[in-house]
Amino acid sequence: MNAATGSGPGPATGICAGRVVIVTGAGRGLGRAHARAYAAEGARVVVNDLGAGLDGSGSSGGPAHGVVEEIRAAGGEAVAHYGDVATPDGAASLVTTALETYGRLDTLVNNAGFLRDRMLVNLEEDDWDAVVRVHLKGHFLPLKHAAAHWRTESKAGRAPRACVINTSSGAGLSGSVGQGCYSAAKAGILGLTLVAAAELAAYGVRVNAIAPAARTRMTERTFADTMAAPVDGGFDAMAPENVSPLVVWLGSDASAGVTGRVFEAEAGRITVMEGWRPGPGADKGARWSAAEAGEAALKLLSRAETPQPVYGAR
Repeated sequence: MNAATGSGPGPATGICAGRVVIVTGAGRGLGRAHARAYAAEGARVVVNDLGAGLDGSGSSGGPAHGVVEEIRAAGGEAVAHYGDVATPDGAASLVTTALETYGRLDTLVNNAGFLRDRMLVNLEEDDWDAVVRVHLKGHFLPLKHAAAHWRTESKAGRAPRACVINTSSGAGLSGSVGQGCYSAAKAGILGLTLVAAAELAAYGVRVNAIAPAARTRMTERTFADTMAAPVDGGFDAMAPENVSPLVVWLGSDASAGVTGRVFEAEAGRITVMEGWRPGPGADKGARWSAAEAGEAALKLLSRAETPQPVYGAR
């Protein structure tokens, strides 16, 4: 496999040797790339995928099974899990699979998700609920069950060196036209990441998030032109394998001390996102009138940085 063009994992260094890693939504796209990259770096991998369609409908064991076979064919260790991680039983059995198969759990990569794109005026409540469920609940429940295990380990004097990597999106950072439910869910994942990083630090657990851009089922149609692979054999900037090295590093002991952070990852670029920070402000020391508040707000806006454009805006 050629690492230069993004068609497979890069040169292995053994950075995750001995670790046990769960990757959700690992049957295709980014999750598949992460699972293969972790295995190439010596991790034993639980490959979770419900095998649902792009809109979340249906299920199949084929995608997860296929990735497990790829990892084993390359000399790695992996086991498949086909459960729905947005359900309590599915998330609990996911963690149990890691513990019963490999005897430990070191890293959780929350990646599962799907799309149901609609403009807000056409967005049905069922579509909203389904997308928020798979992204937000599908992050929360595996995190909850993994954290409970790590808390038990910590209290027993076996301090874990554990990591969680959550998957947000540029849509969660800046919004995306036609993706109101997806953007809201991905923004919620950022808030969950910050809270989890603060709460789980006492147990030796680090929690970070990525906002990747890559060619997957969810992007190759919506952003077909920008996601297309090069025809000349050059660097495939949108290959999902370009994102995985950062995810592998975050899930290893080498990233000790890094927690509560959000990274954008795309092509060969990594960016630390700095989130909401106070900008210009004014304090009257008393209650404003509506007119005064408006005048003050306009003056502050004139000194503030221009926000990033919403994805898809024209």
